[in-house]
Amino acid sequence: MKVVVTGGAGFLGQRLIRALCARGRLTDAEGRERPIERIVAADASEGGQGIADSRLRFARGDVADANFVVELLGQDTASVFHLAAVVSGAAERDFDLGMRVNLDGTRALLEACRRQSRPPKLVFASSVAVFGQPLPEVVTDATMPTPQSSYGVQKLIGELLVGDCSRKGFIDGRCVRLPTIVVRPGRPNAAASSFASGIIREPLAGEPAVCPVGPETALWIASPDAAVAALVHAHELGADRWGTLRSLNLPGIRVTVAAMLAALRQAAGEAVAARVRFEPDEAVAAIVRSWPSRFDTARAEALGFPRDADFASILSQYLGDRAQGG
Repeated sequence: MKVVVTGGAGFLGQRLIRALCARGRLTDAEGRERPIERIVAADASEGGQGIADSRLRFARGDVADANFVVELLGQDTASVFHLAAVVSGAAERDFDLGMRVNLDGTRALLEACRRQSRPPKLVFASSVAVFGQPLPEVVTDATMPTPQSSYGVQKLIGELLVGDCSRKGFIDGRCVRLPTIVVRPGRPNAAASSFASGIIREPLAGEPAVCPVGPETALWIASPDAAVAALVHAHELGADRWGTLRSLNLPGIRVTVAAMLAALRQAAGEAVAARVRFEPDEAVAAIVRSWPSRFDTARAEALGFPRDADFASILSQYLGDRAQGG
C-alpha cells in the first residue's frame, strides 16, 4: 500500500515516518492489513532526508498547489496522514498564508482523495486551538469549539470538511486534536506554544530562554511519542469505532509553566533552570490564554489512545532522545 505524509519533513512527520517504517503494515479502509510498500513524504521544505528506507521518497512542493497534490497522491494512495500546516503564531500574523496552507491545502488534499480508485483513510492532525474562550471548567468532546485564533478557525474548518467527506464516502477520515507537543527538538518555530519546548530545550543546551507567559500559565501537553502513537492508533481504528463523530480530543496532561521549570530544576539543577527569564508578550499570552488546559478525554481513552504519565516522564523521554542524538 502507498502512504502519503504531508508535512513529512517536519519534526512530527519525521517521527511518524520512522514509526511507519518500523511498523511495516497498516490496515486499509476496508479493514485489511497490508504491507506498506511506499511512503511519500511531502513538504515545502528541503529537510527531512535523514531516514534511509527503500520504501520512502520525498516530494517537495506546496500542499495548496492542487496540481502538486494530485500528482502526489496519484490514484493509488491508500492512506494519508495530513500534518502540513502553518503554525499558530504564523497563521495569526499572516492571515493569507494561514488560509492558503491550512484551509486551501486541506481542500486540495481532500479533492485529490476523491480521485483515488478506493476511498483512502485520512488522519487529520487538528489542534486543541479549535477551542477558545469562553470555556467550561473542563472541556469534553461535547464542548462546542469556539476558536479565538485564525489557526484554530482553519483547523476547525478542516475537521468539518473531513467529517463531511467521510459522510459522503469520499474518504474514511478521522481528526485528532493534538495537545501542545513538548519537548520539540531543534530551534524555536513560529507557533505561539513554541516557548513550552524552548524553556526546556534551550536551558539544557546551555542557552538562555525567554518565557512570554506567566509561571501560572497552564497548558494541555503530550509527548512526541504519545502524539505519534495517537496518529497511528487513529488510523488503525475501524470506521465503526468512529461512527459519525470523526473528531476527538486526545489525552494529555495539564501542567503549568512553574511545574515544568520545577521538573527541569530537579532533573538538571538550579543553574540550568535559572537560564529561563520571563518577558511578557501579550500577543502570545492572549493566544495561549484562549486555549483550554483541562479536558475530559473519556472517549479517546475508551478507544485506547495513549496518555503520558506526567511531565517528569516527558522530560525523561526528551533527555533520552538527546543522549541518543535524536
